[in-house]
Amino acid sequence: MNDATFCDLLVGPERAKESKRETISLASWDLLPRQVWDVELLLNGGFFPLTGFLNEGDYASVCQNLHLQNGEFWPVPITLDVSEEFAETISIGDRVALRHPEGMVLAILTVESLWRPDPVAEAHAVFGTENDKHPGVFELLNQYNPVYVGGRLEGLELPPHHTFQILRHTPKELRQIFKKRGWQKVVAFQTRNPMHQAHVELTRRASAKAEANLLLHPVVGRTSPGDVDYYSRVRCYRQVLKHYPEQTTMLSLLPLAMRMAGPREALWHGIIRRNYGCTHFIVGRHHADPGNQSNGGPFYGAYDAQDLFKKHEEQLGIQMVPFSEMVYVEDLAQYMESSDVAAEAKVLSLSGTEFRRRLREGLEMPSWFSYSEVVSELRRTFPPRGQQGFTVFFTGLSGSGKSTIANVLLAKLMEINHRPTTLLDGDIVRKNLSSELGFSKEHRTLNIERIGFVASEITKNRGIAICAPIAPHAAVRRRVRESISLHGGFVEVYVATPLDVCEMRDRKGFYAKARAGLIKNFTGIDDPYEAPEHPDVTVDTSCLSADQAAQKILLFLAKEGYLEGV
Repeated sequence: MNDATFCDLLVGPERAKESKRETISLASWDLLPRQVWDVELLLNGGFFPLTGFLNEGDYASVCQNLHLQNGEFWPVPITLDVSEEFAETISIGDRVALRHPEGMVLAILTVESLWRPDPVAEAHAVFGTENDKHPGVFELLNQYNPVYVGGRLEGLELPPHHTFQILRHTPKELRQIFKKRGWQKVVAFQTRNPMHQAHVELTRRASAKAEANLLLHPVVGRTSPGDVDYYSRVRCYRQVLKHYPEQTTMLSLLPLAMRMAGPREALWHGIIRRNYGCTHFIVGRHHADPGNQSNGGPFYGAYDAQDLFKKHEEQLGIQMVPFSEMVYVEDLAQYMESSDVAAEAKVLSLSGTEFRRRLREGLEMPSWFSYSEVVSELRRTFPPRGQQGFTVFFTGLSGSGKSTIANVLLAKLMEINHRPTTLLDGDIVRKNLSSELGFSKEHRTLNIERIGFVASEITKNRGIAICAPIAPHAAVRRRVRESISLHGGFVEVYVATPLDVCEMRDRKGFYAKARAGLIKNFTGIDDPYEAPEHPDVTVDTSCLSADQAAQKILLFLAKEGYLEGV
């Protein structure tokens, strides 16, 4: 791809200065993190040929046909979702300032479309499923705003980055580096995980097969829940660079918000790497795969991404370098593609689950699996569970006994533990953190998200958080679990005391008022409680005392290693 078929959306300095003055009088939308990453790749040309967020016609065409209305190939809808309240303040033809969380205006959008999409139809088109076990589907159905705004962007400045600045490049900058180094062919490797020896061997072979230099191009925007944080991963990538021949390989960071859309995402990743100046792109097994469904089956076939990429390779403008699984053959003491391994050969493997278990328990890692420098970096991020912070998150009906058990658990942990332990009880949080909130679904959700944020900070700093809200909605509990699990342990405790028992207790008189119609949207009466499907611990205070329930939780914590060494 030559420079004539590539452009970014950033205006010159004088026009940017003039436009920034105009933004004072414009409607302003505060971008969400996912939207910031999308804006960056729209402005710097990473999403070329897009000139902004998709309008309604292009959105429908991409979902149905993998093409924009003008015939350009594009596989994943890039949309700006906004609230109903904000949508009511703007009209077609208006200019909207898109603002970074730090306050600066990154771009001005000229509104071409305003519409309310069908998220279930979008999920089927893009992800091939409406099963919200898929993280991309879950986000689309539960976290996107209900109105989409489409239109061209005028870029004023790129988002600021305060980490690993030397490793961040725009497509234009990376193309210039390739040209300066004399790299005529470049094969890109997409990753969202730490790299181990199998990844290094795969990328070396891909480079040799394509007769190209290698670009390690990991995603450092949003990846999949539970992935290793990008700070730790980048430190690992820097260590891995030492294992490639000098002057052959480069590391650059990609600020992408992944959708985990499997085959469609592989096409999208290929286009992005083409825009960054690469000529080849590695596609392996389960590319951008979100893991298995709740029944254990996969969302996508192992090589669906390769098949779809091959079908559209000419339109993508970048060549695929396909690979099967890399396995370690003990007799040969080397890695090979599984498709090339003899049936009688002894193959060694270490699953991600087993690798994390060994990290958690401080066990030795096989020398053939990873590099000592990478393992050391990951041990710093993932200490044994006995040294990690964790959150115990109670959920259950009002009057179920959550607060009583939580207080008993707090006392027992304070007695045996040496780490700071904080109780975030529903009533305490309402008084000190959320006193301005009411009891609408929106406000209750915001209250739980605040509890989750505080608990994640406590967990990140190796403390213990005990949370005891009602938390009736499964989607909100899932978001809290995902945010806390990035930093340490999360233990969900379902206090499954039956409604009639809770109502009989009714110390605050809430159930009586709800039955009389004096309180609306009361959980368990006229607002549903969504019981956890797979809680870590279940207790029922109609048949257990608070001491017995707390002891059951302590035994679980000890079994899982959180109280190790105490």
